[in-house]
Amino acid sequence: MRGRPTVISLFSGAGGLDYGFEAAGYETVAAVEWQADACATLRRNRPSWKVFEGDIFGVPTGVLLAAGKLKRGEVDVVIGGPPCQPFSKSGYWARGDAGRLSDPRSDTLSAYMRVVDEALPRAFVLENVGGLSYSGKNEGLALLLDRIQAINARHRVSYRPEYRVLRAADYGVPQLRERFVMIAARDGQAFEFPEPTHGVDEGEQRSLVCREPYRTAWDAIGDLKREPNEDLALRGKWADLLPSIPEGANYLYHTNRGGGLPLFGWRRRFWSFLLKLAKDKPSWTVQAQPGPATGPFHWSNRQLSMRELCRIQTFPDDILITGGRTSVQRQVGNAVPSLLAEVLGRAIRRQILRQRVDVTLKLLPPKRTPVLPAEPHAKKVPNKFRVLEGDHPAHPGPGKGYRAEAWSGGS
Repeated sequence: MRGRPTVISLFSGAGGLDYGFEAAGYETVAAVEWQADACATLRRNRPSWKVFEGDIFGVPTGVLLAAGKLKRGEVDVVIGGPPCQPFSKSGYWARGDAGRLSDPRSDTLSAYMRVVDEALPRAFVLENVGGLSYSGKNEGLALLLDRIQAINARHRVSYRPEYRVLRAADYGVPQLRERFVMIAARDGQAFEFPEPTHGVDEGEQRSLVCREPYRTAWDAIGDLKREPNEDLALRGKWADLLPSIPEGANYLYHTNRGGGLPLFGWRRRFWSFLLKLAKDKPSWTVQAQPGPATGPFHWSNRQLSMRELCRIQTFPDDILITGGRTSVQRQVGNAVPSLLAEVLGRAIRRQILRQRVDVTLKLLPPKRTPVLPAEPHAKKVPNKFRVLEGDHPAHPGPGKGYRAEAWSGGS
């Protein structure tokens, strides 16, 4: 008899969901991922996992079940995060209404549900960007609900989807990251999402529900030292401007509503432009495909190291990411925080699989004290940027910015 509940992992990436479910006591019996570097990362860190490298459309569900010596209906949980670009907030902000379901990348939602249809797990977990459920822009959510209804009718099962946009920081992740999560049990049981456990900043009055303070960037990475051979220097047009921005701030400091020189228009750039971590706050969302000026950056005016990125995403400390700097950033930035996955995995074991679970979370970062004071920022802006000083208009609203004009062919 198998000792641990089983998982089939789809769109596994570097394994963020998998490491969390592993910490919650599950065994990944098969993982599907098409990017070679991510597959190398999975094999390097978990050589016992059966990793299928290739397009999910070309991997039969029967092969995944056979990898775990399972039949239809025997796998405990299917997990995965189909690629999310068609439903991302950044895409909507830049272009207004986008053709989400017409984007070929949205077919991955159907591919995920095909595996659920053919494997009939006791439960499934699907994560995506919060934009999947935006009111009036929820075609992807409607597609999922239609597929679930069809599966129930075809197989006489009772998957009952429950979904919510979760803020990772509310569960102890040292990062302000929001993800859409859908969970459904085959027997029709209503899944109850765990209540948030964290939610107040240090120094603020405790809330009535007695949440713990947020875990912070300092809790996550305050003990780490730079690897001597890791090149973390900033490059590009804006590199020399970052030292003039205070810890915890971004380019908005250099607008007419900030405290610095008015070099930019209010909200004319993405939030992550020249964005720095603050030691006493959770990290901002780690980006998967950043440009040279896209943060979050370390408070010491450099890029975050591989180990720091992994800590912010609450990967286990034994995880090493394979590939060059761009690949590392993509793999880690695309992942689900492993601690959030651990919280959900434990809740599924208690509620759906009806198993006893330890109360102590394995991936929760420790509180790290004392917290060092904020780093001082440069008071003088390099002369090459002072030519930008002036009165700059604010952003006019979603779908109306510079990128939207370029997208539509405007001047």
